[in-house]
Amino acid sequence: MKTIGIYITGLLLLSFTAFTQDKETPPPGGQPKDFTLPERQTVKLDNGLELIMIPYGAVPKATINITVKTGNIHEGEAEVWLADLVGDLMEEGSTGMTSKEIADKMAGMGGNLNIGVGAHTTSLSSSVLYEFTPEAIKVMAGVLQNPKFPESEIDRLKNDMKRQLSVTLSRPQPKASQAFYAQLYPDHSYGRLYPSEDMISSFNVEMIRKHYNENFGARRTTVYVAGKFNASAVEKAVREAFGKWKEGPAPQYIPATPSQDGQITILDRPDAPQSTIMLGLPVPDPSSADYIALDVMNSLLGGSFGSRITSNIREDKGYTYSPASNISDRYKSAIWYEQADVTTEFTGPSLQEITKEIDRLQKEAPSQEELKGIQNYEAGVFVLQNSTPSGIIGQLVYLDVYDLDESFLTNKVQNIYAVTPEKIREMAQKYIRPEGMTLVIVGDKKVIEQQIKDYEKSIKDY
Repeated sequence: MKTIGIYITGLLLLSFTAFTQDKETPPPGGQPKDFTLPERQTVKLDNGLELIMIPYGAVPKATINITVKTGNIHEGEAEVWLADLVGDLMEEGSTGMTSKEIADKMAGMGGNLNIGVGAHTTSLSSSVLYEFTPEAIKVMAGVLQNPKFPESEIDRLKNDMKRQLSVTLSRPQPKASQAFYAQLYPDHSYGRLYPSEDMISSFNVEMIRKHYNENFGARRTTVYVAGKFNASAVEKAVREAFGKWKEGPAPQYIPATPSQDGQITILDRPDAPQSTIMLGLPVPDPSSADYIALDVMNSLLGGSFGSRITSNIREDKGYTYSPASNISDRYKSAIWYEQADVTTEFTGPSLQEITKEIDRLQKEAPSQEELKGIQNYEAGVFVLQNSTPSGIIGQLVYLDVYDLDESFLTNKVQNIYAVTPEKIREMAQKYIRPEGMTLVIVGDKKVIEQQIKDYEKSIKDY
């Protein structure tokens, strides 16, 4: 399977590289087929926990993912990264097994236990030989339901967090992201990316247990099993392992309304050879009928290696090495942004060129040929994302977190190819407005300040 995956990836990269390097004569390529979600069986326990089983492939392994719908979104204003500390402490063992015993047990089944904490979810995952799937579920359930939260390990983990925080915030990109999201989500956890050291120091075992008790339980939990496995044995194992777990709180994400103030902020970094730019604004979230067209527009404008902004400020002007635009999804909201590390003396000109490319796309629809290349790229990447059991599970978690119908996935390839050049122009005109964008720059203020003032004056003409 690994060899096949590398072969498919190679074909896609060759196809896309050819597209980016030889735009005048792009090689003909096949059109990805529509995506069909594999058949799956869903079981719901009396306490609200769901089990979703997806038979997939012939490799004798099963991928297990236990997702709880809680994460950084449920942290308080003075609790940034508390959810991460809860996840770190789960790895220290349960009341029934030490961390070493858990690691040895999982290794004996051909896998290892991974615990991840994100904005919306906390997940436990592993891939084991198929005959051990029920036993692996039992071990993972013990870690999730009976965390030991050893007080003796808390100071060590908090010190690790402080070192990580210090290293992270020594780089300009995280600083820019921190200020950017704080401006767009000033009253929501989405706007709080990093804690202070004092905040980390304040975390204690009582706060950790309180966060766990208030956010974990069966009603927020889904067990996904994909690959090759015995379905009846898996269901029996889940019922035995989770049947008596507390119901806990119902799933709840509080939506955020992003700010559209369009502020400009310069964070001084004296003598910096480069300026880090983050420029963006709120756009429709994945539940919008415009989302797929907006996503294709983003890839054409700045979200792929062959995009217009990348070609302009990287290849033509040489202002930067790796610019990129993205749509950052949140629950019931989303942000479009362009990020780039540009040479200090060309900070203003880089912003001008980004704005020119947006303006050009708002006024002129792209050619059918240019759009076709981007559609092939978007559809190809989507197909690759669904080529493994963990990829399938990831897509199902995405649907669940963002309250999307499965037609979002099954119609995605069809919807990508339905986008027209005129629709691309419409998306740029409707949503990507330079005059409404929040701009954060980390750079040498004495050099770039006047450049930014000139840019600020120029966007008033758009």
